Amino acid sequence: MSVAIASFAIFAASQVVTPGPANMALLATGARYGFYRALPFMLGVAFGKQLIIWPIGFGLMELADRAPFVFTALKYVSAAYIIWLAWKVANMRLNTAQGPGKPPGFAAGLIVHPLNPKAWAMIVGGFTAFVEPGTSALYATATIGAVLLACQLLMHPFWTLGGHVIAHTLAGTRSEPYLMYTLAGLTVASVLFVLFGGGT
Repeated sequence: MSVAIASFAIFAASQVVTPGPANMALLATGARYGFYRALPFMLGVAFGKQLIIWPIGFGLMELADRAPFVFTALKYVSAAYIIWLAWKVANMRLNTAQGPGKPPGFAAGLIVHPLNPKAWAMIVGGFTAFVEPGTSALYATATIGAVLLACQLLMHPFWTLGGHVIAHTLAGTRSEPYLMYTLAGLTVASVLFVLFGGGT
C-alpha cells in the first residue's frame, strides 16, 4: 500500500515539461507580457490542477477497492492516450504569435487544467500506474498532488520566463524537430517504464 514517488516524479516531470495546452499558454503569456505580469496566470495554472487531482484521486481509489480490474484497464488506456499525445508533441512546431489584450490573471489560470484533456489523462495515469490498490485515498491524493505541484512550480517558470526564448531561438530552425522528438521520447520512455519496467 504505497505510492511509487520517485517513479511518479520522473513521469510527472516529463509530462509537466512537455508542450501542451497549459505550457503553450504559459509560453505565449510570458512572451507577450513578460514574467512578472504573467506571474498570476502562471500560479493559477499551477494550482488549478489541484481542482481535478482531488476529485479524481478519491474517486479512483474507491474504484480500485471495488473493481480492481477497471483500475488496471484505466492504466493501459491512460498510457495509450499519453503515448498518442507524445506522438503529437513530436510533430508539433513552436508558435509564439500573439494578439493584443490584457494579461490573463490567476482566475484565468485556474481553469486551464480542468479544460485540458492532457491533464486529465496524466492524473488518471498517475493514480492507476504509480499507486498500489489499497492505498489510502487521502495519502495517495495528497502525494500525487504535492509532487505535481512541486513539478509545476519548478517548470512552469521555465515556460513562462525562458520558454519564449527557446521558441524564438529554435522556431523554424533545424534544431526544433529534435527538441520536440526529445520531449516526446521522454514521455514515452516514462510510460513504458511504468508498464514494463516494474513501476507499480
